[in-house]
Amino acid sequence: MPDTLIKVDLNQSAYDNDKVHNRWHPEIPMVEWVSPGDDFIIETYDWTGGFIKNNDSADDVRDIDLSIVHFLSGPIGVKGAEPGDLLVVDLLDVGPMKESLWGFNGFFSKQNGGGFLTDHFPLAQKSIWDFKG
Repeated sequence: MPDTLIKVDLNQSAYDNDKVHNRWHPEIPMVEWVSPGDDFIIETYDWTGGFIKNNDSADDVRDIDLSIVHFLSGPIGVKGAEPGDLLVVDLLDVGPMKESLWGFNGFFSKQNGGGFLTDHFPLAQKSIWDFKG
């Protein structure tokens, strides 16, 4: 089995994980390095950093600070690659973590940035999806 380069603890804040950031910027240093052809595993938080919870309340969707979201694992450097090089990355598998077999979608409230459907859905709403099989 390939090594897990970046691990996340879903009970830990994404802000406490030094291998996670929430923006693309060229000055963010590489947190791991791989060689061309390496297989590896990367764990990630959802884009909210775990702020959205697996429950029936949409308060978290209503109250999330949208200016600090979009959590990303990495960056990961490829040994020998230079700026401007074209890299091919094969995703071999994508799936939820065993301790988090659920997902969500939601409508943000008009008071919290909203979206293109806020005229039809002005209040925060959330749906939870349980993954099975």
